[in-house]
This record gives sequence, structure tokens and C-alpha cells, in this order.
Amino acid sequence: MNQLFEEQKSVHVLYAYHGMKNYLEQVVSYTEKGVANGDYVILIENDRLYPMIEKELTSRLTANEMKFVHRVNSFDFYFSSGSYHPPAIHEYFKKTVQPYVESNLSFRSWAHVEWASMEDPLHLIEDFEKIVDEAVNDLSFPLICAYDGERMPDYLINILMETHPYVLMEEEFFTSKQYLA
Repeated sequence: MNQLFEEQKSVHVLYAYHGMKNYLEQVVSYTEKGVANGDYVILIENDRLYPMIEKELTSRLTANEMKFVHRVNSFDFYFSSGSYHPPAIHEYFKKTVQPYVESNLSFRSWAHVEWASMEDPLHLIEDFEKIVDEAVNDLSFPLICAYDGERMPDYLINILMETHPYVLMEEEFFTSKQYLA
């Protein structure tokens, strides 16, 4: 996977994680490798997990390297308009990455996608992921979208496999055969 990030910038990955230990290892590794590669890293993460991620990162990265890590509160990101609304999320994301794009700085992003109940945004996720996939290709940056694999019904798995060209599950990285370009 890391080789793919080095070979091409436009990489949109679905990460279906199982267990918080695996999740934390992946997000820290992705961030650490990004910083080592000279990328700014935009972490879209919740208030509950970010302190654990930050603690691990500060034990591995210097204070100067930590300046490459930019945290965005996931609740603010996904619910900036008061509800899960893909166009508002897209606008928030564009505003977040604009300084990097305008300054021609290399960046990558990690988005922890979560919701309160299974009824919430499932019907909107397809629209959102299509918008995000287009942004990844237009702006040429790597993005990992992390979803709790234990909270993914078959309907959601199908949507995500169709909207992500690459998939990371249980330490296995592969190309999605269902991806609709």
C-alpha cells in the first residue's frame, strides 16, 4: 500500500477495521509514513480517539514533525451543517485543504467515518463517497476512509466497494473489483 502512495498520489482506500488496536496501529502508521514522506497529514478524527493517536505520534515524531499533522474534529467535519449533508461536508473539506493546494504542498488525509445509528447517513454515504473519490482524483492526494467493519451492513459494504478503488481489510490490501470509476 505504501508503495502505491509513492507511485501515484490519487489513491482512495476503504479501510474496514476490526478492533481499536488495529485501527490505532493503522492510523499512526499512515500518519508516520506520510510525515516521513514529506506530506502534511489531515486527520479527521473524533475527540475520544485523537488523544490516543496524538500520544502515540508524539512518542514517534519530533515536535517539528508533529507540525505536519493537522487534526480536524470529525463531528465538526461531518455535521458542519447540523446534519450529515454531503455538499456541506465537501465544502468543509475544500476549505480545509485549500491552503495546501494553493501552496502546492503535498498532503494526505485519513477520515474516520462514523455515525450514531445505522439509520443515520447510510443513504447519503454513496453520494458523499462519489464526491470524495472525484476530489481525490482532481486534487491528487491519498485518502483512507476508515469504517468500523463490525458496523457495516451488506448494503453499506456494497456501496463502499463501488466507491473505493482500493480496500484494506484485516491487513490485506487489494483492488476493489466492484469499483465504478
